[in-house]
Amino acid sequence: MTLSRPRHPIAIGIVGLIVLALLATAAYNADNLPIIGGGTVYTAQFSDAAGLRAGDPVYIAGVEVGRVTAVKLAGDRVQALLRVRDAWLGDQTNAAIEIKSLLGARSVSLDPRGQRALDPRTPIPLARTASPYDVVEALSGLSGTLQQIDTAQLEQSLQTLADTFRATPADVRGTLNGLSRLSETIASRDQQIHHLLAGTEALTVVLAGRNAEFERLLADGNLLLAEVRRRREAISALLTDVQVLSVQLRGLVADNSAQLRPALQQLDRVAAVLQRNQLNLDRGLQLEPVFIRLFTNTLGNGRWFDNYICGLLPPPTALGPLTINERGC
Repeated sequence: MTLSRPRHPIAIGIVGLIVLALLATAAYNADNLPIIGGGTVYTAQFSDAAGLRAGDPVYIAGVEVGRVTAVKLAGDRVQALLRVRDAWLGDQTNAAIEIKSLLGARSVSLDPRGQRALDPRTPIPLARTASPYDVVEALSGLSGTLQQIDTAQLEQSLQTLADTFRATPADVRGTLNGLSRLSETIASRDQQIHHLLAGTEALTVVLAGRNAEFERLLADGNLLLAEVRRRREAISALLTDVQVLSVQLRGLVADNSAQLRPALQQLDRVAAVLQRNQLNLDRGLQLEPVFIRLFTNTLGNGRWFDNYICGLLPPPTALGPLTINERGC
C-alpha cells in the first residue's frame, strides 16, 4: 500500500497562474518569437511619416509581404520598422509610402534591388525612400489656419495700405485697389468659407470612418468584373465551338449528300404511306384489344383450343314425342 503525498492547492494555483501568464505573453508576442516568429524586421528612413501607422501593410509588386510594426521619430527623420515574411530584399532596395485608397489609407511599397541581401541592421536611407503629399492633412491645416485669421483686421490693414499708397503710380495703386477689393470679398464671404471648410472637414471624417466599406465595395467590384470577364471568355469559347461545329456539320452534309438524299426521299415516301393509312391504323389499334382478349381465352386453358361452334346442328325441332336439339346453341 502506497501513501500519496499531500497536495498544496496554493502552490498549484501559483504555478498555474505563472504558466498562464507565460502563455499569454508568448501569444501576445508571437511575431517576435525566434522559431514561430513573423519574418525579418527591416528599418526604412523617411523624411515625412505622411500618416503611416503601425499595422499598415507592406507590399512587393502588389503582393502583401508584411506589416509596419512601428513608426518613430529619429532626429530629423522618421524610422519605420517593417516586418517582412518570405521575401528577399537586396542592399539597394527602395521604399515608398503610398496612398492605398482614396480615403487616405497608407501602405509601404518595396522595390527589391541589389546583388547582396539587405542586412536587417542597416536601414534603408532617405536617398532610396519617398513620401507622398498628404492632401487630407493639408485641407485640415488650411481649415484651422483660415479659422484663426481675423478677416476684419485683414480688411482694415489692406485698406490702410491702399490709402497710404494712393498717391503712388497708377500700376501700384491699381494693384493695391485690387488687394483691397479682394479683402472685401473675402470678408463678405467669411461665413460661407468657414461653413464650407467645416463641411469639408466633416466629410473627410465620415469618409475616413467608412474606409473599410469603400475598400470592400471596390474589392467586390473587382470580383464582379473578374467574373464577368470569365463569363465573357466562356461565351466567346462557346460561340467559337458552335461555329466550328456548324462548319463540321456543313462538311458532313456536303460529303454525304449522295447517301442522305435517297434516304430522305424514302423517309418521305414512308411518311406519305403512313399518313394515307392513318384511319386504317387507328381502326386496327381499336380492334386489336378485342382480338387479343378472345385469342387469349381460346389458348389460355392448356395445350388445346377451348371454343364452341353455334349453329352446326339444326334449331330445336319437335317430331312428335321426339325433340331434336332441345337446348339449341
